[in-house]
Amino acid sequence: MITKIKIQGYRIYGDFTLLPNKNLNILVGGNDAGKSTLMEAIGLALNGRIGGRSAQEELNPYWFNKELVNQFLEDCGGDEKPALPEILIELFLENRPELQFLCGAINSDRKTNACPGISFKVIPNPEYEEELTQWRANPSALIPVEYYKIEWRTFGDEVLTRRPRQLAVATIDSRTVRSTSGIDYHLRQILSDHLEPGEKAKISHYYRSIKESMTSDSLREVNQRLKDIHAPLGKQVMGLAMDQSAQSSWEGSVTPHVDHVPFALAGQGQQASIKISLAMQRLSDQTSIVMIEEPENHLSHTSLTTLLSRIQEAAGDRQLFISTHSAYVLNRLGLSSLLLLHRGKTSHIKALDPNTVSYFQKLAGFNTLRMVLAHKLVLVEGPSDEILFERFFRDLYGKRPMELGIDVMSMHGLTLKRCLELCAAIDRPVAVLRDNDDQDPEVLREPVTDLLEASKRELFIGAKEAGRTLEPQLMACNSDETLRKILGLTDRANLHKWMSREKTEAALLIAESKETLTAPPYIAAAAKFIHD
Repeated sequence: MITKIKIQGYRIYGDFTLLPNKNLNILVGGNDAGKSTLMEAIGLALNGRIGGRSAQEELNPYWFNKELVNQFLEDCGGDEKPALPEILIELFLENRPELQFLCGAINSDRKTNACPGISFKVIPNPEYEEELTQWRANPSALIPVEYYKIEWRTFGDEVLTRRPRQLAVATIDSRTVRSTSGIDYHLRQILSDHLEPGEKAKISHYYRSIKESMTSDSLREVNQRLKDIHAPLGKQVMGLAMDQSAQSSWEGSVTPHVDHVPFALAGQGQQASIKISLAMQRLSDQTSIVMIEEPENHLSHTSLTTLLSRIQEAAGDRQLFISTHSAYVLNRLGLSSLLLLHRGKTSHIKALDPNTVSYFQKLAGFNTLRMVLAHKLVLVEGPSDEILFERFFRDLYGKRPMELGIDVMSMHGLTLKRCLELCAAIDRPVAVLRDNDDQDPEVLREPVTDLLEASKRELFIGAKEAGRTLEPQLMACNSDETLRKILGLTDRANLHKWMSREKTEAALLIAESKETLTAPPYIAAAAKFIHD
């Protein structure tokens, strides 16, 4: 199990440290948050490879963190000679008996007590010191990686040439499932997990026998004619035969099939779920790390539910890193495992009440991801409140809330306390609007007082004397004449009853109207709070 990840100078990560959860880690963030890069870095340190190729082959200038490279170029203009940019990825591992050969104190923490771990470095190659000196004279943003080397070592300073077999790891990117390498990987996994050595030997012998029979039978007549060809310089006989070398072994001729269809031709959702299921079912007595990118891709709701259930059942003691853009995946697997990434920085979700985690798991369709990713948040009780808040916010500040990074969400009947607890756990600035329902606002505030925080999380409730819901609150600060004009109602229609019955329709008409309206005081206060 990985206990700590340190990344310095790699892509988006200038100086990054993460203490992952012991079992499940759900990585959430925007499109440029660094989720894929984090998994890529873990894979580099564990395997010494990227995209199926050795790191040395794939090394390129774009691996280096832009900010650090720019700082280096700026420092080159001064009197001092700055150090060349480098990359460091370190994985600190749980101290287990089977990992003692990885133990040592050669790491950036300078620990006096040895611990197991792996260090992956991209550093200048001293053999090219002269070339690097010449490059320094006129440096550019493209680091000359031809003059760099990769050092892959244990914390005991022992050189690694291949991934330690004690660290079983599987990486699945369900976004790109149609690839030969993906098929080969899973075929090898099926063979190693489900075939005994005796079975492999028997299949190999039978395969060679079949190829030999094809040579002696199907190719016999052809070889008779080839005898007369005098292509060789000597008197050797030309002929054709089935290849019996190791390169043409039976493993390379077998492909997985799903319901009698080759794996490569199966649907993308089918391929994605098979890849993930196989990785989760992998037989291993050692520490196992599984990294899955966006398991929701290509899957219907029902298939995704089934797949998530399989992941939960097969997780065991494995350490999982799962990136997702799906609120359903986040809710279903558990909000308590959330790791929020943003531009090279990360934050753990603070301890959530297990009942709250269970609450959102049961309501997995609620879009918690919007709450997690919003810079600022406004929570309202229903669609009409959401529509009208956006209208009044635009009236007050000239822009829609989203243009200023403020997301407005309806709680759709969810418990206010649960939503506020999640906002507090992710330290999200939030304004919450709710009706007074003929109760004293202070009485409604009391159950959530401990979750509120000045200038960070606040609850705004309509004054009791102005009416129990949004509609009478609107009528209290705007004339009947103006509202009837906007809604197209005659004097005979009961304005309050119509607005209460047609909540969403009324909200839409008001939102689209060019008439000047006054926002109810509690809405205006909420808008000011979240804007400032």
